[in-house]
Amino acid sequence: MKLPAITVLGAGPAGLALSWLLARRGFQVTLLERAPHAGGNAASFTVAGHRVDYGSHRLHPSCPPEILADIRALLGDDLLERPRHGRIFLQDRWLHFPLQPLNIALHAPPAFAARVLTESVFKPRPEKSEETFASVLQRGLGPTICRDFYFPYARKIWGLDPSHIDAEQARRRVSAGTVGQLLRKVLAPSARRVFHYPRQGFGQICDAYAEAAAHAGVRILTHAAINAVETQPGRVLVLTSQGDLLESSLVLSTIPLPALARLMRPSAPAPVLDACSQLRYRAMLLVYLELPVPRFTEFDAHYFPGEDVRITRLSEPKNYSLHGPAGSTVLCAELPCSEDDPLWRLSDVELAKLVAEDLKRAQLPWPGRYSSVTVQRLRQAYPVYARGFQQHFAVIDHWLAAQPHVVTLGRQGLFAHDNTHHTLAMAYAAAACVRPAAAFDRDAWNQHRRRFEAFVVED
Repeated sequence: MKLPAITVLGAGPAGLALSWLLARRGFQVTLLERAPHAGGNAASFTVAGHRVDYGSHRLHPSCPPEILADIRALLGDDLLERPRHGRIFLQDRWLHFPLQPLNIALHAPPAFAARVLTESVFKPRPEKSEETFASVLQRGLGPTICRDFYFPYARKIWGLDPSHIDAEQARRRVSAGTVGQLLRKVLAPSARRVFHYPRQGFGQICDAYAEAAAHAGVRILTHAAINAVETQPGRVLVLTSQGDLLESSLVLSTIPLPALARLMRPSAPAPVLDACSQLRYRAMLLVYLELPVPRFTEFDAHYFPGEDVRITRLSEPKNYSLHGPAGSTVLCAELPCSEDDPLWRLSDVELAKLVAEDLKRAQLPWPGRYSSVTVQRLRQAYPVYARGFQQHFAVIDHWLAAQPHVVTLGRQGLFAHDNTHHTLAMAYAAAACVRPAAAFDRDAWNQHRRRFEAFVVED
């Protein structure tokens, strides 16, 4: 006896893992993806013979054991364990990242270190005001770390002054929110400073889930944008841009929360649609430069908090996987912006020139030329937690929770700043909430949702 049909929207990590888990239990699963390939922003692709990712990605050791065991089983020996080996450009000096006590002692800007030490002993009394990203971090970390590191970095990444960013951003994105927590993190055992990474790029994780899902019977449809999601008594109809009309007992969505709300039929009421227009995303330009050298540096990633350098992070994929053509390497420079920013409209050659200027400004060993440039433009790279965003999110989330047979999850589906292992944890939890008749246990799901709220992004 076949179990009911389920439709999953979005073939990123959460959608792929969820589809695979449900198909293994016997459900008839169709997975819809509007892009030409699965994986979303966690996919990989090839530039000049090198496998590269959409930015810098890692699978952290804190990945839940059940999920890590599945990924190991799917990838086998292709799942590598690599040491964390990055650095931060702070006031014309380089600090190792993750931070190391001896490295800090030898290389931290002396005036910066002295002010941080003084502020940790003689903490100024914070002024009473509405909590924001700025006030939470300044209270915990002191003025110097905020002024010289977190605040300029925040302006670059999210395009907002720190005082205009919601306090929730500090909790979700800053794992060490006090000087004491920062010290404990610095002094943590070095054996923990590793990450997992697939030999063929981070997207190999999604590729493996996709292959396993297809083998389990999942029907994966790419180039399948969604035109409408219509709830009816006992069923949901999903209409795709290809003209498919899918009838399901349950729809599980990992697409952006506002997009799902706008697709629902009967249509969402005006307050919900207004809330959708208030949630914002940060766009990202990814500039890939092929260099005619075997290796650029020994570091996997460089971080640039200062506003004198326009890019926020530079990664060298070859240093993640130890794989690629011997005589060349590729750099990936990340440049957050908005779609109405003049940067978004720059040509590939103009962006390559901008990146080269930044690398020289940061005293990196620029070889003088590049062999090729490739640019990827991500329209929804990060959710922006502007002050008051939670009210708008709650309006949409509450309305969608009342729609029968439709559930939203994942990084995009819950407007969350999360790592891949977090979004996979959401997928595994959602799969466990699906009962044999495709009923969804919302009480159990709400308990998981409360646990998800404790997730903190790991850098």
